[in-house]
Amino acid sequence: MSAQLTKPVSAGVRRGLPSGSKRAAAESFEKVRKTSERICGPLATEDYVIQTMEDVSPPKWHLAHASWFFERFLLIPSCTGYREFHPQYNYLFNSYYEAVGQRHPRPERGLLSRPTVEEIYAYRQYVDQFMLELIDAAEDEKWLQLEPLLTIGLHHEQQHQELLLTDIKHILGANPMRPAYAPPRERATGAGVPAGWVPYPSGIAEIGFGGSGFRYDNEEPRHQVHLEAYELAGALVTNGDYLEFVEAGGYGQPQHWLSDGWATVQEQSWNAPLYWERMDGRWWVMTLSGLKQLAENEPVSHVSYFEADAYARWRDLRLPTEAEWETAAAGRAVEGNLFDSGELHPRPAAPSGDEPAQLFGDVWEWTQSPYTAYPGFRPAPGAVGEYNGKFMCNQFVLRGGSCATSANHIRATYRNFFPPQARWQFSGLRLAR
Repeated sequence: MSAQLTKPVSAGVRRGLPSGSKRAAAESFEKVRKTSERICGPLATEDYVIQTMEDVSPPKWHLAHASWFFERFLLIPSCTGYREFHPQYNYLFNSYYEAVGQRHPRPERGLLSRPTVEEIYAYRQYVDQFMLELIDAAEDEKWLQLEPLLTIGLHHEQQHQELLLTDIKHILGANPMRPAYAPPRERATGAGVPAGWVPYPSGIAEIGFGGSGFRYDNEEPRHQVHLEAYELAGALVTNGDYLEFVEAGGYGQPQHWLSDGWATVQEQSWNAPLYWERMDGRWWVMTLSGLKQLAENEPVSHVSYFEADAYARWRDLRLPTEAEWETAAAGRAVEGNLFDSGELHPRPAAPSGDEPAQLFGDVWEWTQSPYTAYPGFRPAPGAVGEYNGKFMCNQFVLRGGSCATSANHIRATYRNFFPPQARWQFSGLRLAR
């Protein structure tokens, strides 16, 4: 099968110089695509179709949606004679792109037994074949137009790889059998790193992406901010730290909570972070390796912004702003317990000298900053411009990546965002003052 390459539509994606040769791009494409399927390798067929809440998508939907992105934004505009794999897949696997057309309601993704898992893998193979042909056939001028969309497509699929892991965890965690996704790994021992405080002076700082290389449009433009003198905790808040809040009755004390947070606690009957269970006088936690006894030296995870903020208030402290966090992370190597480590679970802090530990990996760190546009921000034109800008309302920024984030996907300027009640992601917190 082949289709004739034509001039693609403009991507309108923020980008730097081309990342490399077409051969390197093809290799990156194949590696990312295989990683998604490797993540799904331990699943039974039945696991692929479950949706345990509105925020969770069935694993087969993630596999199909990532393929749909390449089909919709690269293959259809760029290849004369390309035939869509199935005429209804644009409706089924469009996520939120209004410019592309109608879509199946998000809360109902788990109601679809068809297309089958086998058909979704056939769809992926079909898209992969045409994508590799498209990359190979592109001449230099056309490649300069294709490469930015290919790059965003690969980063988009990496985002869905992280969502796959967190959604799989929620699916298995909702099962009373608490089945394991992956075999257990030896858990780190030791007390971790005492929190301590790392000071930063007042002054003018610059935040936002600068230079070349891939970034999302919401990371730009680079701009100046004024920071008062502040301190960041040298390590993330641990399970043991947070357990003190739980056992002191923090979930029953409205004075620590924002009004919407307190209402959520009451409505959802929260009394501990997501996946914590108290049995026989001990706390246990659901992991991707099944139910484990709570390790007090590990970073607390799966807490919402409401919980993170309430804990900080209880300690008479606060969450950092995203500008404070980025200033501390600027120039630091992206190293830590990320997806590439294979652990898929937060681990205790290791010594980090005079700098904060665990800035990258383990858990996404809630900041107190609402997710809004940087001064001078303009979303990219067209459907791809719906990727970030349309969500700049009623959400908060998280920084640093988690144990489910690929190392080549995260950077100091990366702005993740979720509504304040969300807690199924690997989200935790670091204190500031």
